[in-house]
Amino acid sequence: MKDARTIEIPERWRVAVTLAQLLQRLETSAERSSADQYRAVVRHLADELSRAEPGAELEALLNTFPAAAELYENQQYAQAGLCRQPLELSLNTEQQARKEIERIARP
Repeated sequence: MKDARTIEIPERWRVAVTLAQLLQRLETSAERSSADQYRAVVRHLADELSRAEPGAELEALLNTFPAAAELYENQQYAQAGLCRQPLELSLNTEQQARKEIERIARP
């Protein structure tokens, strides 16, 4: 038997949660969505996330929906780098990126 739980979502988070659910479905679905649909969902969710107050509710949303967490991290990258990744993973990723950029830049 499946464990059914009801979660109360504060009204101010309903749009963000709905968009995060939709983006997660688009990311994990075997069916392809149109590029326009994908971009529209990402753009709208990015707007919602840019207005979101940091705190437990935002953290819960990002922990529940990995696609939304990745979008949020990309939005914060200029100020915080890979802020949601463990430090070691972030450092390794940055080092790999630098090596690849150096390799490509060589004549």
